[in-house]
Amino acid sequence: MQRIFKSANPFRPSPAWMTFSYILLGIWTLIVLFPLYWLLITAFKLPSAVNNGPTYVPYGDFQPSLQAWNDLLFDPSAGNLVEPPYLNTVAVGTSSAFFSLLIGAAAAYALVRFQYRPKPGLIAIFAGCVLLAIGAIAIGLPWQIAVVVAISLFLLLMQGLGKRFKGTMGNGDITFWLISQRMLPPVAVIIPIYVLFQKLGMLDTKIALIIAYCAANLPLVVWFMRDYFQAIPIELEESAFIDGASRYQVLWSIILPLSAPGLVATYLIVLVFAWNEYTLALFLSGAKTQTMPLLVAAQNATRGPQWWNISILVIMMVAPIVLATAFLERFIARGLLLGAVKS
Repeated sequence: MQRIFKSANPFRPSPAWMTFSYILLGIWTLIVLFPLYWLLITAFKLPSAVNNGPTYVPYGDFQPSLQAWNDLLFDPSAGNLVEPPYLNTVAVGTSSAFFSLLIGAAAAYALVRFQYRPKPGLIAIFAGCVLLAIGAIAIGLPWQIAVVVAISLFLLLMQGLGKRFKGTMGNGDITFWLISQRMLPPVAVIIPIYVLFQKLGMLDTKIALIIAYCAANLPLVVWFMRDYFQAIPIELEESAFIDGASRYQVLWSIILPLSAPGLVATYLIVLVFAWNEYTLALFLSGAKTQTMPLLVAAQNATRGPQWWNISILVIMMVAPIVLATAFLERFIARGLLLGAVKS
């Protein structure tokens, strides 16, 4: 009995503890996978089978049917309802994740390898000029003129008052400011964003969604990639510089290959956020740029939730992300773990 509850190796749990751990893991696996199983079986149920109560076993509790798939995807009388939102989601999600990764990784690398000393006074002047430009656009001034005037005013004030400001900020302050932007929920800033794109005539366009998604997800990329770049020894870059390599050669030949797992993991995380985004898409998109989350929400119609249609649409949304995660699993594991332990 003691052999069951006592471990002979401090790095190996006892048989009793291993059994208990496997039971807990099995229960947790069922909890995690059951919603996916429920989606799958609901997608193959008739509306009557869904409305008559819960059934769990195909060919036992209910007879599977492809009617919901045919009505939603292949019925000519229903129109092409799924393809445009799906293509919009793919285009906007992948594009915004790519640009977020490109800009955010560059910013993260710069914050790790270079030292910046911006002056809060100049930042305040820049913010004031931006607010001035927004106010001018709001009262009817063409945005091109407002932007040119704001830039000119900022340059003049920077030259005249820049040397009088003494205080400076560091890289840590810049990083905190960038990451803190993620603390604001999209609903808190959606009205100004909506008015801005309305004035620019960019509502119901993919470009507006890509810009908004990039702004929302950029702090995440900076956060993840900054820790990743810090784990890459700077001595590798210094050795390359001594051998005559340029900064761009170092980035292309050393930094990018070493950071590939982190880039892949970060890209997939940001892609998931963009893929499932609802609030920004609700305000900025219309009939032409509707995305899948909006189409899923639209299935809650006056006749009640169309659970069979919702299940099919959610499966179509989840499947590409699951396949990409399974295919890139080794990159994701390395990308998430590297940098977690500091030497």
